[in-house]
Amino acid sequence: MAHKQNSGRYFGTDGFRGEAGKTLTSMQAYRVGRFLGWYYAEQAREARARIVIGKDTRRSSYMLEYALVAGITASGADAYMLHVITTPGVSYVTSREGFDCGVMITASHNPYYDNGIKLIDSRGEKLGDGVTALVEAYLDGDTAALGVEGDLPFATGEALGCIHDHAAGRNRYIGYLVSLAAHSYRHLRIGLDCANGAASLLAPAVFGALGGELFVIGDEPNGLNINENCGSTKLERLRTLVLTHHLDVGFAFDGDADRCLAIDEHGRTVSGDEILYILAKRLAARGMLSGRTVVGTVMTNSGLPAALAEAGIAFERTAVGDRFVFERMQERDLSLGGESSGHIIMRKYATTGDGILTAIMLSEEMADSKRPLSALASPVKLCPQHTASLRVRDKAAAVLDTEVVAAVEAVRSTLGTRGSVLLRASGTEPVVRVTVEAPSEDECRAHLSGIVDAIKGGGHTDEARG
Repeated sequence: MAHKQNSGRYFGTDGFRGEAGKTLTSMQAYRVGRFLGWYYAEQAREARARIVIGKDTRRSSYMLEYALVAGITASGADAYMLHVITTPGVSYVTSREGFDCGVMITASHNPYYDNGIKLIDSRGEKLGDGVTALVEAYLDGDTAALGVEGDLPFATGEALGCIHDHAAGRNRYIGYLVSLAAHSYRHLRIGLDCANGAASLLAPAVFGALGGELFVIGDEPNGLNINENCGSTKLERLRTLVLTHHLDVGFAFDGDADRCLAIDEHGRTVSGDEILYILAKRLAARGMLSGRTVVGTVMTNSGLPAALAEAGIAFERTAVGDRFVFERMQERDLSLGGESSGHIIMRKYATTGDGILTAIMLSEEMADSKRPLSALASPVKLCPQHTASLRVRDKAAAVLDTEVVAAVEAVRSTLGTRGSVLLRASGTEPVVRVTVEAPSEDECRAHLSGIVDAIKGGGHTDEARG
């Protein structure tokens, strides 16, 4: 059974995230490290506790990394530094190399000025509620909740933790990804958009080893340009690259590369929903799709379950968030799930979404079937669906505003079974998102505009992004 991730004062749906130096400081990172070092040293008892740490390319990631390492070693655990690596890379190394805990410093698809701390348990999964609640208690100075009087003890003498360079772990992860491919890609012209993030080193190394003719953008991180007009949230540069150089496919990752979206040979976006369809058909044909069922979310386009049904494959929806998808997959022992954003989980290979893994599996299917990506995705007839993201002062106030609720219910009543509407607060940003699916583009945009106007009219925001 998966552990639900705590959504408390600091840790939300995807770790502790905030503006670096403001709502996520180096002192907080140090205290997280102090707790982790103490907690796992206590658990290990006779052995040395070992914690592995990775980071993305944000300037603040270095500050937070060294603060965490200082806290971990001061409490008596050993810290192993992977340096720049993807979130699924940290998950892989943590579970495969017997670490007590993994830490990833990233704010995923957020701008460079944000950052975050993701905590990973020894199985490579998100850390459970119980331990996360203790971390939060310590951040608030409540050591009594930890059963400790005063502050946590410092290690001394031989008990002090050691710091290890663990770039070898990152190299083993690259080797693992390469080993999953059965084909050489020497006949494929592949575009990669690394979002100036964690994939900048790894993705070209993997696809270069597999023989693809590579055209790479978003691989020059400077600490300030992660996700800036590139990556899976901004696909125009990759689209232009594919069309200009007549590429077979383009893959776009986000800042920590746990997501992947694709551009087909005609320059068309292939969404996470279409990727799920392609991979579901691939796994089903090989008898590897457990329960012949795919897990998605309430935001999944209705075109996906319709296409899956035609292929004799069932579909289940969860709440928005990869943690809910993974929990359902574990509960039902299912092998494939994901989100429209491109966060795809294939349990045979990983315990989290892995953008580079997703790109490999799509390339494998293109090579096996000898069909272009456009043909593989064509059975999915997506309904018009649009999302607006609005930065707000108070997420709860915005989603509970009576005028906003009335606008949402009016759209829901008008659409009936012809479409859907979803209003939700982001778990990682001061943002609310509105998603509308309707039979036509015009109706979709009109309904979305009405709800956005209600949110703005309530004085919750001055700006819409999306």
